[in-house]
Amino acid sequence: MQSSKRTGNQQPNRGTKVSRREVVGRAAAGAGALALVGKVPAAFAQASDVIKIGFVSPRTGPLGGFGEGDPYVLSLARNALANGLGSGGKKYKVQILDKDSQSDPARASQLAKSLINDDKIDLMLTTSTPEVVNPVADACDAAGMPCVSTILPWESWYFGRGGKPGQTPFPFKWSFHFSFGVAQFAQAYISEWSKAPFTTNKKVGVMFPNDADGNALREHEIPLFEKAGFTVFDPGGYEDGTTDYSAQIAKYKAAGVQIFTGVPIPPDFAVFWRQAAQLGFAKTVKIQSIAKTGLFPSQMEALGSLAYNIASLCYWHPTFPYKSPLTGKTSKELADGYEKSTGRQWNQQLGGTQSLLDVGAALLKSTDPKNKEGLVDKLNAFKVTTAVGVVDFGHGPVPHVSTTPLIGAQWIKAKQGSKHRLDLVIVDNADDPNVPIGAKLQPYS
Repeated sequence: MQSSKRTGNQQPNRGTKVSRREVVGRAAAGAGALALVGKVPAAFAQASDVIKIGFVSPRTGPLGGFGEGDPYVLSLARNALANGLGSGGKKYKVQILDKDSQSDPARASQLAKSLINDDKIDLMLTTSTPEVVNPVADACDAAGMPCVSTILPWESWYFGRGGKPGQTPFPFKWSFHFSFGVAQFAQAYISEWSKAPFTTNKKVGVMFPNDADGNALREHEIPLFEKAGFTVFDPGGYEDGTTDYSAQIAKYKAAGVQIFTGVPIPPDFAVFWRQAAQLGFAKTVKIQSIAKTGLFPSQMEALGSLAYNIASLCYWHPTFPYKSPLTGKTSKELADGYEKSTGRQWNQQLGGTQSLLDVGAALLKSTDPKNKEGLVDKLNAFKVTTAVGVVDFGHGPVPHVSTTPLIGAQWIKAKQGSKHRLDLVIVDNADDPNVPIGAKLQPYS
């Protein structure tokens, strides 16, 4: 775990003396977490005056790309909440206790239980893939802890946890999820592929692993592709960590696949696509639309020239016309600030993480933050505009779910003189016409 650094707006209370025993105790309680400040001022000394927010995401491991921007976005949230949060005429100090799941579902579950039972949090926030979100949400439902999550297909969150349409009573009383779903995936892909300024044979090869994401998309997305007139070739599920994809590649080649999509974890896709290039499949692909990987610059740069013109989908982009209600920053300001602060290229999870914190802060302001039943009651019809757009739990495809858009995008070689190797440009906005299109889709091969 990474330790925290106090930001410029988070100065200690010089007028309050703290004993060595208290300092040691607080350091131990905060180990592995990033708290809002090094100590809680005397005015907020009682637990009833302090709101604790748990935050679990993957900062390291195979899914670590999702957590690259978390320290920066969390620092913005802590600065915005440095003077406390007002709710119901009362002022609360806020602590955000963030944990790294290390891309391990078992660890994610253990961290959630520790935050609930040991740290006594008031609200759980979690993000990025079912390997992180689902075990955290399960722990919250078991413990009666309000939980809000984002950035995985809602079907992976709902069906992946055993949910069934019309189930009574609803099995996930305490957990809520906002994110894109299979319909958003399919709509974005079909629009992008159909409007391409070049022709294809409409034969689609899919790479769906045997996991929550892959199984959800296999069951629900393939029929939508076929209904839209595409022929789908699925060689079957595979296990994460596979190192030889020659059998699958041979099947794609034999089928004459010209469009490719899938949801492999980043290391698997890197191995697969290099083998696809070596075996001659990559050069026959006209549209390469990948998800779950291909989201972040660091993942794409690792592929070298093989990354140029890989299409993707984005759930946030610096050109999104929305701003964070928590920080007041526009999408462009969020991206520019991250690049200036870290020296790294912006990535779309900045908006995903910011939107989660937006929802959490807005919720806590709207009702008694210490009443867990009240938080859940409020969430059932909660609506707020965030960095990624509108989140509305009152109008979801199933209870406790709000869908958010996916936008068609493509990685292109950066212009000469750019400090980056690649740029992600918007090529289709069927799922949210408010997002401006920046370029036309180019053929991969």
